[in-house]
Amino acid sequence: MAGFCRDCLADAAAGSRCPACFSPRLLRHPELDALTLAHVDCDAFYATIEKRDDPTLNDKPLIVGGGKRGVVTTACYIARTFGVRSAMPMFEARKLCPHANIVRPNMDKYAGVSRQVRALMLELTPQVEPISIDEAFMDLSGTERLHGTSAAKTLARFAARVERTLRITVSIGLSSSKFLAKIASDLDKPRGFAVLGRAEAVAFLASKPVSLIYGVGKVAHARLARDGFRLISDLQKADERDLVRRYGVEGQRLSQLARGIDLRRVNPERERKSVSSETTFERDIASFRPLEKRLWGLAEEVSDRLKEKELAGSTVTLKLKTADFRILTRAHSLESPTQLAGKIFAASRELLAREINGTSYRLLGVGISALADAADADPADLIDPTGTRQAAAERAVDRVRGRFGQESVIKGMAFKEKD
Repeated sequence: MAGFCRDCLADAAAGSRCPACFSPRLLRHPELDALTLAHVDCDAFYATIEKRDDPTLNDKPLIVGGGKRGVVTTACYIARTFGVRSAMPMFEARKLCPHANIVRPNMDKYAGVSRQVRALMLELTPQVEPISIDEAFMDLSGTERLHGTSAAKTLARFAARVERTLRITVSIGLSSSKFLAKIASDLDKPRGFAVLGRAEAVAFLASKPVSLIYGVGKVAHARLARDGFRLISDLQKADERDLVRRYGVEGQRLSQLARGIDLRRVNPERERKSVSSETTFERDIASFRPLEKRLWGLAEEVSDRLKEKELAGSTVTLKLKTADFRILTRAHSLESPTQLAGKIFAASRELLAREINGTSYRLLGVGISALADAADADPADLIDPTGTRQAAAERAVDRVRGRFGQESVIKGMAFKEKD
């Protein structure tokens, strides 16, 4: 059976420790040298970065999240032993782990580290498909001659380099498809490297719940359970034609994934679908003016991200979460793509005004989708030259902030008093 040491990369076909460096971190699998598709996942990404930057937090439970009424963005592995999980309300996380250290998210810092990780990936192959700030698929097919070794050893070397140079850790799943690679990356966290081969896929998946299949959320899970499909083995036993009759195209997808078949390729040109920003309030807000003030800040954040990524968008979406946790979304399509905070704010402000009816809100967000290249953004308007002047003024403000800092120019909106 093919195998090697993850620390020194020496071949290790047998034994419990590396014959060269005596490390117990050995990786063995019958298909190890044949597999090239990987899912790379940064371990407790935000929390790991915060601990890296403040070593006094290393042996302490750490939660990255917002305020008493926000949610947990990331919990370190120590905090997870107390039951703290991502997306959990902060008040619940504090009850489970009252002695945890709480750190507010710093998305700019995390995005910077994400770009560094991505750059190291791209040194190995152009076939990198980011799927979030802290995870990506990689296809190392055909790179064996370039790197002088198998894809598995190249990935192990990459993980060690990330740990050495960026002082964070990653877990890797190696398989024959995206679906299986994503599952594998969760099997050996943190600092993990797991392999899930073609030959074992059906048997491995059989005992797992159908919710393991991506895209099967709570509603789909409940429907499948009602129809007698609770385990993936239930889908494996079903005739694909019957699943198609029941669920249409989704039935065929479920049938194939239940058998480990996933024909999706790694797509390095994968488009980002939207850019957004949101905030959870310390106290519920029902009045328009304080909501309007916060909306302006969110519009500026979205605009900054669009400009940084050289994107523009033409559909503005407002997101509101009520005091009883109902989520409302409202959208408005612009005549042309924009990346300007003023236009994003104006469209979302109009949507917000329609929802002011005495309802109290705990969260406010704004996003923009239907993305396009920045070159298509904000064309000159001969009929309404005021729009062109406003665009020029905003870009002048951007230049000043770029030279003297974000706080060098503050919009009058930011000074409005709360109701």
